[in-house]
Amino acid sequence: MVDYEALKARVQELAERDWDAPALEARVKKLAAEGIPKKKLDPKGMLANKEQILDRVQRRAEEYNFILKNCAKSTALAVMEEFGLGNMEIVKALSPFPGFGGTGWMCGGVTGSLIALGLYFGSDDMLDYEAVGATIMAARKFMPRFEEEVGSVICPTIQEEVIFGRYMDPAASEENMEAFAMAKGFEKCGLLPGIGARLAAEIIIESLE
Repeated sequence: MVDYEALKARVQELAERDWDAPALEARVKKLAAEGIPKKKLDPKGMLANKEQILDRVQRRAEEYNFILKNCAKSTALAVMEEFGLGNMEIVKALSPFPGFGGTGWMCGGVTGSLIALGLYFGSDDMLDYEAVGATIMAARKFMPRFEEEVGSVICPTIQEEVIFGRYMDPAASEENMEAFAMAKGFEKCGLLPGIGARLAAEIIIESLE
């Protein structure tokens, strides 16, 4: 059962949060200049510190959404940074994915998470069908968890039932985008990258058990 009251309270917290824009901008510029640091993952340490990692990934995804103004990029980047995955070219390629190309279809908190899961569970060997299966299994874990948490994976439904009480369709026109920004859409919609990135990170850590 979706706890809409709790979600709306989190949306309000995001709307009122004091964002450190200069620090966030500096962090993003550093990643753009130096790339995503590669990491040697410590399964034992990650399992022991699971909640701390999940909290960090969630917070970063929310922050990246505020500064990047792109739910798909911010979701993927938070997970990629935490686990040392991919590169900034992949983040750039996610530029048109909010609302699935602005069409009002799949939420960027979903698409960004699926990209991150593909990077973790996938293989550089294009003929590694086992790895393809692993990515699909991870995605099949992720999708119902996201829907159970939020109520939908579709942008207009989420905006109407959780964020604004109506669908603002920011990609439809400059006026709509302006209204979305005025309604603190980039702050409030950080809810979805936060949830998506946290769930994706949780699935990655669970695979280490």
